[in-house]
Amino acid sequence: MWRIGLTYFLVWRRKAKKSIPLGDGWWGHGQQTLRDDNKIYPFKVETSEDEINDLHRRIDQMRYTEPLEDCGFQYGFNSNYLQKVVSYWRNQFDWKKQVAKLNEYPHFKTNIEGLDVHFVHVRAPHRPGQKVLPLMLVHGWPGSFFEFYKILPLLTDTKDDLAFEVICPSIPGYGFSEAPHKQGFCSLDAARIFLKLMERLGFNKFYLQGGDWGSLITTNMAQMKPQCVSGLHLNMLAVTKGGVGMLLSLIIGPYLPFLVGFTREDVRRLFPYFEKNVYDLLMESGYMHIQGTKPDTAGCGLNDSPVGLAAYILEKFSTWTDRKNRDLEDGDLEKKYSLDDLLTNVMIYWTTRSIIPSMRFYKENFKTNPQNRVDARYVYPFPNELMHCPLPWARWRFKDIRSYSYMPRGGHFAAFEEPRLLAEDFVKFLRQTYE
Repeated sequence: MWRIGLTYFLVWRRKAKKSIPLGDGWWGHGQQTLRDDNKIYPFKVETSEDEINDLHRRIDQMRYTEPLEDCGFQYGFNSNYLQKVVSYWRNQFDWKKQVAKLNEYPHFKTNIEGLDVHFVHVRAPHRPGQKVLPLMLVHGWPGSFFEFYKILPLLTDTKDDLAFEVICPSIPGYGFSEAPHKQGFCSLDAARIFLKLMERLGFNKFYLQGGDWGSLITTNMAQMKPQCVSGLHLNMLAVTKGGVGMLLSLIIGPYLPFLVGFTREDVRRLFPYFEKNVYDLLMESGYMHIQGTKPDTAGCGLNDSPVGLAAYILEKFSTWTDRKNRDLEDGDLEKKYSLDDLLTNVMIYWTTRSIIPSMRFYKENFKTNPQNRVDARYVYPFPNELMHCPLPWARWRFKDIRSYSYMPRGGHFAAFEEPRLLAEDFVKFLRQTYE
């Protein structure tokens, strides 16, 4: 579905009758302290000559393996193109300039459940007659808060009658948020921490938007405190508990789609089902199995080699944007993204040494049978869009869907790739839900 566009699931959850218990946790070192530090501190991204020199030294020591002939990205990141990317990184990429770009928006940290949680907080300029609504945007893997930098001005600095005050947190273990020091930190814990963050910022009603892990975390937030969530907007969703209804729709859908509520677009995206869902899922989910079982082993090399880290991360920005990119030697990586933006995201992982804790998030979420999780009765999303979810399937999990859109183009990293489309779709959704 990446080639033809994104599907957005826009969900209204204010009238939810059930909620997941909020609970509590402690993820810091040692025993829980008796008193929490509720202060919010300004934070600034910084770098140094030593950090840059160390990066360059490690890049210069990289050993490359010649790729197979005419293999494109079918075996992963093509090493011929990788050398071109790394040459740009070593000789032209200006990390100090990108750090200044990161600091264009205000950054903060606050300690929640023993962890220093990082977030970007952008307020809309005051304009007479303009309604400003709070919105949290949550990223996934292998992304970061930086994915939202292009969409932020479209949501905050608008002359429309609606604007947003946007909070973009880093998931604990990602980027500048401290990594959990204890086992078991999953999406439910991230959701609870982000709810506490919004409460600490003074918001008792707000909107949520997420993709990848962000879709699960924001969904969990809505399940935990439905009374606080005015609307939930997702750009990734998959349903795994459809039962007989899903089986019948897969049997009947290709021939009589109207009987099961499918559109022509659903048929085009779903069928042949094995090829477009099962096979592609098997081909593209190897990383998930590694990260869901032995993240520390696989992460050692990535944490030590900046080139290995770049190849591992940037291959996803190629394939998850359009799986046809696997046939191209350069993965069509620079068609939708600039190398500066892509390498800035890589540098956030590199400078914070967060690749291993970000990978651990998979193991913590897959440690037990997902169907037995307290949130399984609602939705369980795979962290990619290889599986299309038609509206009838989405209704099995969300009871009040106000908007469902087939986007004309785009892939997994919606805000990074198509910020205007995502912003326009979110505003359209909000106008259908705002009271």
